[in-house]
Amino acid sequence: MINIYEVTETNQMIEHENLDVRTITLGISLLDCIDSDLQKLNENIYRKITTVAKNLVATGQAIEQEYGIPIVNKRISITPISLIGSSACKGPEDFVEIAKTLDAAAKEVGVNFIGGYTALVSKGMTPSEEALIRSIPQALAVTERVCSSVNVGSTKTGINMDAVRLCGEIVKATAEATKDRDSLGCAKLVIFCNAPDDNPFMAGAFLGVTEADTVINVGVSGPGVVKHAIEQVRGKGFEELCETIKKTAFKITRVGQLVAGEASKRLGIPFGIIDLSLAPTPAVGDSIAEILEEIGLERVGAPGTTAALAMLNDQVKKGGVMASSYVGGLSGAFIPVSEDQGMIDAVNAGSLTLEKLEAMTCVCSVGLDMIAIPGKTTAATISGIIADEMAIGMVNQKTTAVRLIPVIGKEVGEIAEFGGLLGYAPIMPVNEFDCSAFVARKGRIPAPIHSFKN
Repeated sequence: MINIYEVTETNQMIEHENLDVRTITLGISLLDCIDSDLQKLNENIYRKITTVAKNLVATGQAIEQEYGIPIVNKRISITPISLIGSSACKGPEDFVEIAKTLDAAAKEVGVNFIGGYTALVSKGMTPSEEALIRSIPQALAVTERVCSSVNVGSTKTGINMDAVRLCGEIVKATAEATKDRDSLGCAKLVIFCNAPDDNPFMAGAFLGVTEADTVINVGVSGPGVVKHAIEQVRGKGFEELCETIKKTAFKITRVGQLVAGEASKRLGIPFGIIDLSLAPTPAVGDSIAEILEEIGLERVGAPGTTAALAMLNDQVKKGGVMASSYVGGLSGAFIPVSEDQGMIDAVNAGSLTLEKLEAMTCVCSVGLDMIAIPGKTTAATISGIIADEMAIGMVNQKTTAVRLIPVIGKEVGEIAEFGGLLGYAPIMPVNEFDCSAFVARKGRIPAPIHSFKN
């Protein structure tokens, strides 16, 4: 039974500590939409999305009203479009037409983002997958709600360096295509290693081919709740600190489980997973950086930062898996610079660098996320940064990702404004020593020896 203390405690989390369900994401398989005729394919896609998702937003709002739990985003993830469009699309321009259809469908049902403009190329690229990747700059320039991702590596297959090189060029081209908006298109493009099939968080969400026809995935968040909880054990030992984080993560995840169950029941769609990630926002008090500083760091980036983040990530997962039998997605602590005021402050103070962020990605739940860099940064340098991050994921058997934003026309120290949940970011310096000869090598980096587990 739930007692009155727990009800009061949850209300406190919601009203004063920024607890929310960050997203209900409806996964929709488009495999049954495939057609060799592009017009027919687009009609099938639009019809299925607008039919299956017609009640998603209204249902989320009804749950919010009934339970008093904020549900910030309602989103859709779909089967990777490189697969769906392979029969009908003869080149990048055909894929752009699908992107426009997805944008129109997302607008019709009222979701803020639709993810799955995706190619999975960790071992090699088909002509269709390459065409989709080459279409990304234009697709993200002419749409508002479409998010794109490319998986270029995995522990089992190694790193597709041809795809890494191409993705560096695509990130730069996307920045150019949206330079009138501080290169905003790059904020909707993620390059992955070991991408999960069931991630509800944008911009990297897509519905893997192993998933059902439709599924409800929920992403919860609560950095403010965790920070408030650990303030109560200030100066105590690691055992008490870890227990506090673990218990708090359990409570946060139970809220997500409640919302997921209600959404599944009301929509008549199976429940998939809870992603129990701590995802920050630009709001004051909703910061991963502030949690790490409460643990005992003067600023994020100080010695001890990676250890503190590793501990936080582990305790969040331990608490979360006790609260739900179906934990998936990314699950852990996100460290996006532009979306976390504490991270922005640390960059401005000089304590947090790109290299330190890369070290932190070894133990966080994603990777180099929402980092603005100078617009003059070369495609080869971007590819080199992507390769480094993919290697961390491949060797450590974890998901890693890169969402870099080379802001055209801006230099180190200037500010890029993205607005809303995406926030703003100071332009960070990048190591300018050349890696183009490395990136130009063709082929793939082989899978690590410990990937052989059959």
